Amino acid sequence: MAFPISIAVEKRTEDIPRWMPAATSIGSVIAAFVVSGIVLWFVGSDPLRVYGFFVRATFGSWAALSDTLVKATPLILVGLACTVAFKMKLWNIGAEGQFYMGAFFASLVVLVPLVPPDSSPFIVIPFMAAMGLLGGAIWGFFPGLLKAKFQVNEIITTLMLNYVAILWNNFWIFDRWSDAGFQMTPTFERNAWLPRLSDYARDFPIFSGITLHLGVVFGLLAAVVVWWVLERSRWGYEIRLIGDNPNAARYAGINIARNIILVMMFSGALAGLAGMSEISGVVHRLQERISPGYGFTGIIVAWLAKLNPFGVVLVSILFGALIVAGREVQPSGIAQMIQGFVLFAVISSDVLLRYKVRLVRARADQGAAGEAA
Repeated sequence: MAFPISIAVEKRTEDIPRWMPAATSIGSVIAAFVVSGIVLWFVGSDPLRVYGFFVRATFGSWAALSDTLVKATPLILVGLACTVAFKMKLWNIGAEGQFYMGAFFASLVVLVPLVPPDSSPFIVIPFMAAMGLLGGAIWGFFPGLLKAKFQVNEIITTLMLNYVAILWNNFWIFDRWSDAGFQMTPTFERNAWLPRLSDYARDFPIFSGITLHLGVVFGLLAAVVVWWVLERSRWGYEIRLIGDNPNAARYAGINIARNIILVMMFSGALAGLAGMSEISGVVHRLQERISPGYGFTGIIVAWLAKLNPFGVVLVSILFGALIVAGREVQPSGIAQMIQGFVLFAVISSDVLLRYKVRLVRARADQGAAGEAA
């Protein structure tokens, strides 16, 4: 007996509707929460109760929202770093290492020191930000150069450089700069701390306990800059053209090798700024574990945002909430489970952007032929 309806999958030949990328991303998140809820129900938990606590723990108060935005800040910058590279079909998997090198270079300002210890914060913090950008850019330069000049796969080089950066940091943290033998440096002086809203609680009591720091402004400004570069500048046009059609870009006289190096450096610089923001705004020292995997989570953020800089901000807030919820919600591991389902749903949803899925009703003659067989 033939089925009356069949599924037909066809490769898209027309432009994708403008609403579809956002719809697939939103659908991916909803699907991930639905599947996670089913899993929770099977193991004996109440999904609605768990999700209700999830919302309260991450958005239910000013303090909770502040913690969520603090966790979202490095994700915004790292997500933007991945967005810039992915726009040109450069698969930068090294944002984690670039994050660590940005933190290391920013720490040099305080730990060498590169400026007098009693310098004004208006000197120290901009200098640390510049050094963070420089450290990440240098760590993006090497894989960019190898890709541009020798066609070395950037996935391998950026991934391997992650381990080099982490171990390089550990050498200085465990040996040269260790604070009494611990896996961390001495605490930075207050002039190297990014301002937090709680610093103004004496004049504005509403800010009491609010840990949100200036790094979130770095992230928002970076989103505007990346949007302008990609959508409004000539360089952004070159980046998009190389990503879409390298042969056409080469025919148009665009220097692809130079752009590969510059884009990898720009991408690395943004991830490096994320590292500076984390050590100056949150931990106030260089230590072994300053990242719970921000560089890798940023890949998911960029992909879920469909490489839209402003979408990166929104998705980063969601993932910041998942990180905060991971500390609060029981049973433990729910946040990581949801992240895994989101990643799977995002990858799966890309099929809808490349192929059309249609339900086809079987014709009467096909049904008759099936009966005869």
